[in-house]
Amino acid sequence: MIITKHISLDKDCVEKLQPYVDKHNSNFSAAVREIIEKAGKSGFPINSTAIDSSLFKWMLNEIDGVLIPDTVLDEIIDCRLMNSICQLEESLNSRFREMDWDISAAIKCDIYPFPSRVFVEIKGNPQKIKLAACLLSQFMVKNSPDNSKLKIKSVTNFDECIKIEFSRSNKEEAIDSLVKFFGRLDEVTKAIKSRPDFWKAVINRHLLSNYNMVTVHRNYFEELLADKVPLGEISIENLARKPIQEIPLKEMLSLIKEVYETSKVVDRVEIERDNIILFHNYRNKEAIEKLKKILVSLLETNGHLYDAKPTANMLVLTHRPEIGIKVNEIVDNLKTSNNRVDQELIMFMAFLKGFKNMPDIPLSLASLGRRIGRSLMQEYETENNIKNWDMETFKKAFEIIDFKLHRESEWKIEGKNLLYTIKKCNIVTQGDTFDSYVCHTARETFKGALDYAFGSRAELDIKKLLTHGDNFCEVFIRIPEK
Repeated sequence: MIITKHISLDKDCVEKLQPYVDKHNSNFSAAVREIIEKAGKSGFPINSTAIDSSLFKWMLNEIDGVLIPDTVLDEIIDCRLMNSICQLEESLNSRFREMDWDISAAIKCDIYPFPSRVFVEIKGNPQKIKLAACLLSQFMVKNSPDNSKLKIKSVTNFDECIKIEFSRSNKEEAIDSLVKFFGRLDEVTKAIKSRPDFWKAVINRHLLSNYNMVTVHRNYFEELLADKVPLGEISIENLARKPIQEIPLKEMLSLIKEVYETSKVVDRVEIERDNIILFHNYRNKEAIEKLKKILVSLLETNGHLYDAKPTANMLVLTHRPEIGIKVNEIVDNLKTSNNRVDQELIMFMAFLKGFKNMPDIPLSLASLGRRIGRSLMQEYETENNIKNWDMETFKKAFEIIDFKLHRESEWKIEGKNLLYTIKKCNIVTQGDTFDSYVCHTARETFKGALDYAFGSRAELDIKKLLTHGDNFCEVFIRIPEK
């Protein structure tokens, strides 16, 4: 049964009905029937303004920085619209009118159907256009082809207008750009929802301690318990997504600041050009000394030599690129001076003695020695085509090095240990003169070589050190089976 009635509508109501009228080819009755059916199914008007405005603003604020789930996105925007930018623009504006959001979108691109550049402009209410920009950006990144993936190049946000520029890129960069501009809290929110009890406990502990909790990687903590100096920082490598050795110095310093501040290992980190200052509240001198060694070793692993000086509640690390350059020169000379290794090393030691104003000479020499040791073994490995290091190949390599240095040494197998004894060292003793700094560097050179060959597996037990008046030093080396 059809009942005919006459109704009056003002202009605003007609405009709101227009998308449905257009959809049904100007059939006004069909448009009204669809609206009534939708309202009946949902139990609410389809207009989003039916939600209390304060509640709606709160909801928009709460989802700021969180990406829309793909399943929801697919229901809002048909993925097939990616093949036609014009239809996508028309569909979005129609949807915005249906929801009475009072916003509009304009989309332009360079070529069809796989554009290399896309420009979007969304105007209207500031909170609503931000959500619309997030929706559209997710759609563009998700549905652009993998071989022509669009990433967000820039987002310019004015009071009532957002401009977004997309450019062609790869899938990884495209997803990273989406997270950078619209999903800064997405990963955090998912992590908390996946393990709410765990994160609630962690947050409560930080709050109760007034953020004096320290959070470090398990492997890092294990090395501290074993009274070792951690040689790397797993958290930094995870953030950089590459090994420590491949991180540029500027990025490395920024990562140290981020990791050490957020983990609360120190209170604050300041970066001044290539130098770095760490502020802390540690009072134990041994703890400060270990922190100093950890940072110097970390930067050394990154390929840069630093001096470290503690002052009150600060730790100042000063970059010494001139020493690194000199080390590289010495290593290069060692590569080409087969019969002059000892002279080159003695010249190097003389160079070190010139640095009388070093804030912490032993620490600097330790870094230098380890770097030379690793470089020597790397060259020996290349020249002799060594694939895997074992105790015998290491012994043979150092016998050759000792011979070139005019250093008298002896190797003995004692059970699972290898006893290495230096009976006479010409580079440390010159006549009646004993140079403790040179001796320290020579020991660190040996440690650097051992670390290069066996890594953390090598266990070194120093039995006796050569000092003024004594005539030998010896160490036990043990390499546990893998």
